[in-house]
Amino acid sequence: MASTRRRFVGTGVLGGMASALQTSAAAAETQRAGKPNPRYERLDEVLRQPVLKRGLFPTPVVIETLELLRDGESFLCRVRSKDGAEGLSVGHSGLSVLYPLFVHQLQPFFLGQDARELDLLLERVFVYDFNFRYGGISIGTPLATVELAILDMLGRIAGRPFAQLVGEVNRPEVSVYQATEYREKPVEESLELIRRDVAEYGARALKIKVGGLMFMTTDIRAEGPKGRTEAIIPLVRRTFGDDMALYADANGFYSVAEAIRVGRLLEEYRYGFFEEPVMFDWYEETRQVAEALTLEVAGGEQEYSLHGFRWLVANDGLQIVQPDTYYFGGMIRSLRVARMAAAFGKSCTPHMSGGGLGFLYMAHFVSALANATPHHEFKGLQTGVPFACRTSPLKVEGGRIKVPTGPGFGVEIDPAWVARHRVVTG
Repeated sequence: MASTRRRFVGTGVLGGMASALQTSAAAAETQRAGKPNPRYERLDEVLRQPVLKRGLFPTPVVIETLELLRDGESFLCRVRSKDGAEGLSVGHSGLSVLYPLFVHQLQPFFLGQDARELDLLLERVFVYDFNFRYGGISIGTPLATVELAILDMLGRIAGRPFAQLVGEVNRPEVSVYQATEYREKPVEESLELIRRDVAEYGARALKIKVGGLMFMTTDIRAEGPKGRTEAIIPLVRRTFGDDMALYADANGFYSVAEAIRVGRLLEEYRYGFFEEPVMFDWYEETRQVAEALTLEVAGGEQEYSLHGFRWLVANDGLQIVQPDTYYFGGMIRSLRVARMAAAFGKSCTPHMSGGGLGFLYMAHFVSALANATPHHEFKGLQTGVPFACRTSPLKVEGGRIKVPTGPGFGVEIDPAWVARHRVVTG
C-alpha cells in the first residue's frame, strides 16, 4: 500500500511512525476478512481522553452571560462568569447567516453551565442536542465562536495561554505557508499575484490551487481550464526554486482518475501534499487517490464529523488532517482529530478560514500540536480588528509568527471598537 511508504512530515509524529507501518497491513487484511478495522479501538480510546485541563480550575466557572455582538458584518462573542471573569472572541464571517442558531440554540444552552465541563458540553451540542437537526458546519461555526470566547475566559482565569489549557506549548513560533487563489486567472497573471503575496510576508512555503472553480463549470468532474494545471505546477517550482516548500489544493474538484493524474505531476515537481483531490465526503475515493500516490493526501476543512475523521485515519484515506477550527466546532474538537492522527503517525495542520483573528487562532492551535506539519495556512493580516498584544508583534517575519504567551489568546481588543457592536437578540 502506497500509504505505508509516505514521508511523515511532522517532526512530532516520528514516534508513532513505526507503529503505523506495522499495523497498516494487519488492518487491511482484517478488513478483507470482513472484520472491523482493529484501529478503531485505539482511536476510540484516544477520543475518550479529556482535552481541557479541568484540574486548573478548582471551583466551578458558571457562565452567567453569553452575548453575540454585531457591527455590520463584524461579530464578537462575549462571555462572563458569575465571578466576573470575561472572555472575548472574534466570530466567523458566516455568522451573518448563522447568527439565529447562536441566539436561539447555543445561548440558552450554555447559560448556567460550568465552563470546566467544556469537553462534554461541546459534544452534547454537536452530537446529541442540535446536530441531528442542523447540519455540521451550520452549528459548528457559531459553536466555535462560543468556545473561543470561553477558552479566552478560562485562560485569563488560569493565567495561561491556550496551549497550556489543553497540553503544552510545543511551538512558540509557527512557520506559515502563503495560501493563494487566482486559478480563475491566466497562468502568467496568477504567477505575478502569487509572487506579490509571497514577497509581502517573506513566505518560505506556498500553496497553489489546481483544477477549476466549481461555480465556473457545468461539469464539476471536468479537468478544469485546459492546460492550466499542467503549466502552473512546474512553473511555480521553477519560479521559486527547490528551497520553497510547495503544496497544492484542488478543493474537491477532480474525479479519482484525474486526481491521480494530477497527483503524479505534483510528485514529479516535489510538492509536499495534495489537498482535497476529490469531494471531501467521498471517503473511499479519497483513499483510492491516497493509495495510488506516494504524495501525501491532506483534507478535512469541510469535514464536520469526528466519526468521519475516524474512518479517514483508520483507513489511510488521509495522511494529513486539516480540521477547520471554526467549521468543526472549535479548538477542542479539532485537537481530538489531531490526536487521532498522531496515534497512527499522521500529522495535522488546521485549515484557516473566516478572516478576523483567524491567523491568531491558527497560531495558538498549532502551538499546542504535538504532530504539526512544518508549515501552516496563512492568508494575511488584514483583519479589520484593532487589538494590542504585549507578548508578540503578531507579524510574519522570515516566514514565521510568534505565538502570544499572554493569558487566553493573549490579545486585548480595543474596548472602543467593541463598544460599537450591539447585542444580537433575534
